[in-house]
This record gives sequence, structure tokens and C-alpha cells, in this order.
Amino acid sequence: MINPPKFLIPGVVIFIITIIIIAKSSVTIGYGEAGVLFKTFGGGVEIDNTLDEGFNVIAPWNNVTIYNVKQQELLEKGMEVLSSNGLAIKLDASVLYQPKFEKLGLLHKTRGKNYLENVITPAVRSATRSVVGRYTPEQLYSSKRDAIQDEIFEETRKILEPQYVQLNAILVRDVTLPAAIKDAIERKLRQEQESLEYEFRLTKASKEAQKQIIEAQGKADANRILSASLTDKILQDKGIDATLQLAASPNAKVVIVGGKDGLPIILGNN
Repeated sequence: MINPPKFLIPGVVIFIITIIIIAKSSVTIGYGEAGVLFKTFGGGVEIDNTLDEGFNVIAPWNNVTIYNVKQQELLEKGMEVLSSNGLAIKLDASVLYQPKFEKLGLLHKTRGKNYLENVITPAVRSATRSVVGRYTPEQLYSSKRDAIQDEIFEETRKILEPQYVQLNAILVRDVTLPAAIKDAIERKLRQEQESLEYEFRLTKASKEAQKQIIEAQGKADANRILSASLTDKILQDKGIDATLQLAASPNAKVVIVGGKDGLPIILGNN
């Protein structure tokens, strides 16, 4: 058996140690991520310097905690809240959030990796209960959905602002009411729609009647003006003109001049 030269053994050991030191002295942070450095011998979490994506060199005795700093979504399904009149309502919402890059060290030191469960979820649920409690089931189901969504966002944002988390949006996806309440609201909405449609038909009929009255009034005024302008002299002149036109016609006829009111009387076939 051939033994390796004694000088090779220390070289192999040094090589292995070097590889370990290099591996411990570098960290690669991926796309959309950031790192928080913990200095074992230098004061713990470094809150003033967030490590950006890419290759970073650190002391081998320190370590880095990596966070996802892209926009993320929390889907809250079936949050049970009470309306203003005490009815239980279930609400589904999407929460769009991300940690603040420049405050990542503070987030890590004060809230930790579980900040979603420890900070965001309780804030969203608290704000939702507070906002929904101001409205009736009918408002939640129909007319006030957008206003409620905006109010939940604002109240949640105020809670998260000092927690080193950026809230981008809250989207209310669904509001589930008790079946009996939902049916009653839908019946009321249908009745209101039918009432609006009936009022529209009445308004339309009234406008049409006014239009016909105006047209009839216009025709009556025109006839009065025409009647006032037709004097006996004008009628006689028009009768004479008509007589002359008939006289020129090839059809057989008898024209008696000197009829009633001085107008000609026409007898015969056309």
C-alpha cells in the first residue's frame, strides 16, 4: 500500500478549510429578495444596511436572513364579522403587501420572519371588524361595497404604517350574508327596480302627452290664423281661379256662375 506524502495532508486540510470559509463568507440573494445581516460579534442585527439581490461577501461567523420583498398576496377567506345590527357576515378579501426594503432590518429585529401571521393578519381582521360594524347588511351587499373596501384599506394601512410593512391594496372579493337576509335584500332591490321602471314609463307617457298637446295647440293656432286671413274677396278669387282651371279641362262639365256667395257651382263627371 502506497501512503500519500505527508506534506499533502496539511495541504488538503487547508484547502477544505478554505472552501468552507469561502462558502460561509458569501451569500447570493435572488431576484426580488433582500437580506438582513446578523453580526455575531458586532451588535446583532444590522438595521441600517439591507443587503440587495446578487452576490454579497460577509464575515464567515455572521449569517444572513433572506426576505421576499416583492408584492405578495394574503387571501383572507371567510372572515366572520358583525354588521351594525349584529348579524354575522362572512367576507373574503385579498391583501396585497410587501415589507419595506429600507426598514427590513427593523422588521426582522422587532417582528421576525413570521410578520405575516404576527402583524398583517391581525391588522386586517381588526380593521375589517371595525369597518363592517358601521354598516347594515344591505349596504354591505350592494351600495357601499367600494366605500367599505376603501375604509378597510385605510384603517389597515394606519395600523401597518409603523410596523415596517407597506400595504398596497385590499380587495373585497365576496360578502356572504345569511340566506334569509340575502333573499329579503334581493326582493327589495327587485321591487325598487320595478318601481323605478314604472316611474320611468309614467314620465315617458306624460312627456308624450305634453308633446301631443303642444302639436295640437300648434295646429289649432295655425287654423285660426288661416281662417282669419280667408276673407270673402280671397275666396271669390280662389273660386274664379278654380273655375278657369276646370274650364280648360277636357272633361265634360257644367259650370253655373253666380252660386252661393258669388262662387261658381260645378256639375258633371270628372
